[in-house]
This record gives sequence, C-alpha cells and structure tokens, in this order.
Amino acid sequence: MKVVIAGAGAVGTHLARLLSIENQDVILIDPDKEKLNFARNNLEMITMVGSATSLYDLTEIGINKTDLFIAVTPEESVNTTACMLASNMGAKRTFARIDNFEYLLPKNKEFFENLGVHFMVYPEMLAAKEIVTDIKHPWARLWVELCNGSIILVGVKIRANAPIVDKHLHELGSELKKYHIVAIKRNNTTIIPRGNHRIENGDIVFFTVTKELVNEIPVAAGKEIFEIKHIMIMGGSRIALRTCEYLPDSMKIKLLESDKEKAEKLIEKVQSNVTVYHDDGRNADSLVQEGINDVDAFIAVTGNSEANILACLAAKRFGVYKTIAEVENMDYISMAENLDIGNIINKKQITVNNIYRFLLNADVSNVKSLTVANADVAEIIARPNSRITKKEIKKITFPPNVTLGGLIRNGQAMMIEGNTIIEPYDHVIVFCVEGALKEAEKLFN
Repeated sequence: MKVVIAGAGAVGTHLARLLSIENQDVILIDPDKEKLNFARNNLEMITMVGSATSLYDLTEIGINKTDLFIAVTPEESVNTTACMLASNMGAKRTFARIDNFEYLLPKNKEFFENLGVHFMVYPEMLAAKEIVTDIKHPWARLWVELCNGSIILVGVKIRANAPIVDKHLHELGSELKKYHIVAIKRNNTTIIPRGNHRIENGDIVFFTVTKELVNEIPVAAGKEIFEIKHIMIMGGSRIALRTCEYLPDSMKIKLLESDKEKAEKLIEKVQSNVTVYHDDGRNADSLVQEGINDVDAFIAVTGNSEANILACLAAKRFGVYKTIAEVENMDYISMAENLDIGNIINKKQITVNNIYRFLLNADVSNVKSLTVANADVAEIIARPNSRITKKEIKKITFPPNVTLGGLIRNGQAMMIEGNTIIEPYDHVIVFCVEGALKEAEKLFN
C-alpha cells in the first residue's frame, strides 16, 4: 500500500513509524527540512520537502498512484484543502485531522466526501470521550469495548490486596474461564503471559472478559467499585468543554481556568452542572480553596504536560480517588506511568489509533493501539479456509507476541480455551505487542 503523509510532526512521524514497521510504501512530506531530517534518521521511508497543497509537489510524489493520503499538519485548512486536491488528482482515500466538530455532523458527511475528504478525525473529541469512559469506570486504567461492547478489554493496576497477586496463571484455573489475561505491563515491559508467569504487585494487568462478567475484574484485582459524583477539571481547553458536554448532568463539575478572559467566556458555554472558577489549579493552596478534598476525580487538560502531571500528583496527595492527565509530550508518557498519576490521555496517540485502523488488510473492524502497553488490540474476522480455522488453538503456532482474547460467534461472546476451534466468520479479539499485528493477520487471511 502506498501511503502519503502530509505533516512531519509528532502524529505524522509516529504514524510513519508504525507503517514502516509494517513494510508499507510511505512518503512523508513537510515544508520544514529539519523535521524531515529527524524523521529520516529514525524511519525507513521516503521524505520530501514540499507543500501538501502544491499541485506540483503532489504530482512529484505520484499522488495519482496513492492508496491513502493522510493530512495531519497543525492547520485544519491545510489538511482539508490537501485532501481535496489529493482526491481529485487520483488518491483513492484521504484522511484529515480537523479542529471543527461541526464537520463531523452526519448531515455534513456526504458534503465532505463529495469534496474529496473521505475521513476526518477530531482529536479533542476523541480525547474527551476517552476521559468520560475513564470516569465511568474509575477502578480501571483502560476500558475498551470490542465487538459492539460484547467483550471488554480492561487494564487494571494490581495492588498488594488483590486475590490474584503473587499467583502464577496456571494457579488461577477456573478463574481463567471467566476472563482471559492477555498481557501484563511490568515497569516498561509488556509481557504476553503464559501459564508460568506470575502476577506481581504494581503490575498493570490487561483482561478480556464478556460484558456479563466484567464485574469479576475489580474483584480479582482487589478494587472497589466506586461511583464518581464530583469532578474538578484544570484547564478550560476544548477537551475540557467536550468532556463537560459528554459527562452526565448528574455529576457536579468544577472547571478551573487561569486566564480571566477565557474563564468569563467559558461561563457562557458550559452546562448548568458546571461551575467555572478563575483560578490556577497548579497551586496547591488554590486546589484546597476550590475544594479538592471533596472531589472524586481530578482531570488536568491544560495542554502543558508538566503542569498536568504535577497537578495530578498533588491531587493524589489530597486523596482524590481518580486522576487523569493529558500528556502530549510523548517522551513524558513512561515517566508519568512510573509516577503512578492515574490515567494518561495523549491526543497524538489517539489520532494515530484512529487512522491506523484503516491501514490493515484483513477484515479488522476495530483497532485500538494502547498507550500504556505499546500494544494493539484488534477485532479480526476469520475468513473461510484461513489457517486459524484449521485446528484447535493449542495446536496452532502463534507469533511470540500474539495472543487471543475472546471471540463472538453468531452474536454470542465467549472466552477462548486451548480446545477452541475458530470457525469461519468468528469475530476474534487479537492482542499483539511490538508491531506483531500484521503477523497475526496472516492467520486469518
């Protein structure tokens, strides 16, 4: 597949890195030569100094033979214009990063497709939806609904009081019929566990479980099921506004914004359950004054990674049950995980995830790249006569970094055991680390 990416920022280079691992034909175009030099030093790809809205430059890169054109520059107008030009010059599909929620409304979908903008991603909206999911399931570090919600992927930080701590997987026996442990994140390493692996205090364990048995997970992890009622948000960003909009009206929200003029404008935009304060949440005294001791969840989305991390650390110290930090600096993510600040939101990663799912050859209806585990989880449909359908799971040789988390057969969700035989058209949950998703695909084709 030939893929052209316009924009050599964090999103463009990260996406190019994923595609280069998959041996795709990638061309990265950007007007800044220094950004391209950085990309070339780390990736196997073709780079070009040029403009994504130049007819000459698009012709030079062979846009008429491009399978997917992705515009992820910082400017929305550049992205949409570039997609229109690329599509009309022969690119088969286009994808634009946008900043305007209005573009995504169903009534406008056909309008943009006719212009040549086939897919769009609004990172702030996706980030807000992820935050809302985290708030609804505060005991989990990760919650991903697969197969239309029939199977749930849950990541949980294991504490010393968990019933499964210090146990090998083979000791769990009947418990593993209720759920499947697909991965263990220990320090900065992701493990696809086998029967002899032991669960340790401090591990982040990833489970797949059917919707009916999902409440078994907090029990196994030693977590209490806690309902969030009072929330404090630091930063009046677009993510904050979308989060307030998507959260239930029954939740009481305090929104802190350090810029007075911006705070006054926010008052006119928020719902009745949201109170806006002109205050700086980075100040511990301010947090106390605004009632940090009475909130159940603290969300830091200022756009400043350092400030968000420090604010969440302060909130933890005040005993806040759930903390969520927007960490946009990719280099800080591992540090933030090690500091145990709670859930981490990264717009760049979310944007890449959303685009990446369009790039797989198999019938993958949902792909989620996990920020906290350097891993992909995919829902793949088993094709007739594919290798995965030939014999029992225990007799199939899987790539070392691949495991199966469950399946949907005729609308029924079930866990996978050694004697399970995958049937044609089963929807199978596949968990992979270290870029093994393409290898896993081969079993299903």
